[in-house]
Amino acid sequence: MAVHVLDAMAREGFEELVALHDRRSGLRGFLGIHDTSRGPAFGGIRRFPYRNEKSALIDCLRLSRAMSRKCALADLPGGGAKLVVLDHPGLDLAEAYRHIGRVVERQAGRYFAGPDVGTGWRELSYVAEETDRVTRPGDEGPGDLAGATAAGVFAAIAAALRHLHGSESWEERTFVVQGLGSVGWRLAARLRGLGARVLAADLEEEPCERAHEELGVEILASGTELDTACDVFCPCAMGGLLHDLSIQRLQARIVCGAANNPLARTHHAMQLFERGILYVPDFVVSAGAVIRGAEFHLTGRPTPLEEIEARIGATVRDVLERAAAKERSPYVIAQHEADLRILRSRARADAT
Repeated sequence: MAVHVLDAMAREGFEELVALHDRRSGLRGFLGIHDTSRGPAFGGIRRFPYRNEKSALIDCLRLSRAMSRKCALADLPGGGAKLVVLDHPGLDLAEAYRHIGRVVERQAGRYFAGPDVGTGWRELSYVAEETDRVTRPGDEGPGDLAGATAAGVFAAIAAALRHLHGSESWEERTFVVQGLGSVGWRLAARLRGLGARVLAADLEEEPCERAHEELGVEILASGTELDTACDVFCPCAMGGLLHDLSIQRLQARIVCGAANNPLARTHHAMQLFERGILYVPDFVVSAGAVIRGAEFHLTGRPTPLEEIEARIGATVRDVLERAAAKERSPYVIAQHEADLRILRSRARADAT
């Protein structure tokens, strides 16, 4: 396994991989630092009941690489990282996250941690007991990061609709939102506020009931999202959803959401392209949180939501226009541009 890990790190240009184990808390996990040639690495702490450590490791590597691409395309002076925790019933959360705080502190400013699936303000407060290099809740931090992500997703959707149809025409559109967590809820609320038809699904009943009662969202049975005809499918849950079988079921014209790595493999972007489905690259769409978080850590200024929307909207327009001109998948165009920027920054760093 170690040989394969090192091969993967060399192939994808990873700088460091740290295996985490703490016998007192039961913590097991990985910290992957992909790139710091542009500046410190930024990435959330994902806690999830992975099937095994191999699954956790693969997720760590894919997510940290995607964070580097997010930072590069958002023109941030930083790179990507991710810390993943294998969740299990015996995990002592407080002690585990304090241990993570000490791990972050030992990185001496190379890595800044933030929220992710399974890690909210409570968990981050434990990390903050051991390090300042973490997103803090309240007035000490950058503010609503979920709102920043949702704002970026909204701007990306608007740019995609204008690209295909010339205008958003929200009242005429149907959206399917998969996942009614903090980002999916905000996105659904904004779309409904503009008069759009919104259908949604979530594994939990409570957010579905609330969304129906408070927002007028139509609720779908979980697992039927892909089979529902819509203008835009918005994945806002876990990644890996779009694969050989699921892509054939997809009834959307556009895929644009907050989920990280919704493609099971990179070649699935080409399958979507061949089906005539516009896939807006996830590492462009979901950059709102890292823009706000990174710039707050580096400058002390929380980036306004309007600025986040303008920046992500402009990047999406550029990627879609270049992809159309070259008759290629937007994913390929965005990935190439991001990787080129990273290679250039590494060359500059190596030359100094």
